Amino acid sequence: MAVDTLSYRTVSANKETVDQKWLVIDAEGEIAGRMFTQVAHFLRGKHKPFYTPHVDCGDYVIIINASKLRFTGNKIMQKEYITFSGYPGGQKRIVANELLKKSPRKLVEFGVRRMLPKTKLGRAMIKKLHIYDGAEHPHEAQKPELITLNNKKAK
Repeated sequence: MAVDTLSYRTVSANKETVDQKWLVIDAEGEIAGRMFTQVAHFLRGKHKPFYTPHVDCGDYVIIINASKLRFTGNKIMQKEYITFSGYPGGQKRIVANELLKKSPRKLVEFGVRRMLPKTKLGRAMIKKLHIYDGAEHPHEAQKPELITLNNKKAK
C-alpha cells in the first residue's frame, strides 16, 4: 500500500496566501499585561494554523476604551516605563498611573510593541495596531470582528 505523501506536507504561508482579518478588542476592565500578550499573539498570527515565523500573517487589531485598562496589585503606582533618546541625560521615566492619565494609547503601544520581534517584521506588525481612548473607531468599513478575551482572573 502506497502512502500519499502530499497529505502530510507542511504548508508555509506567504504574503499572497495570508488572509488578514480585522479584530476589535474592548479594553474596558481588562488586565493590562494579559491583554497585551494576547494582542501581540493576534498581531503575530500565532493563533492561525498556518503560522510561519518569517511572514507577517497576523491580523489587524483595534483596541477601544484604552483609558479604562486596569492593573493588578500595586503595578499602577510602581511600574515605570523608560525611554532613552540616545543623548546624555536623555533617559525619561514615567509611572504607569501618570502615563494612563496622560496618554493611554502610548501605554498600550509600549506594552504590545515590546512583546513583538525587534526586527523589520516587528515594525510592520505594530503598524497593524490601532488604539483608541473611547468606544468609537473609524474602521467600520473593514467590518471588524469583536473578540472577547478570557482575562477576567483577578478582581
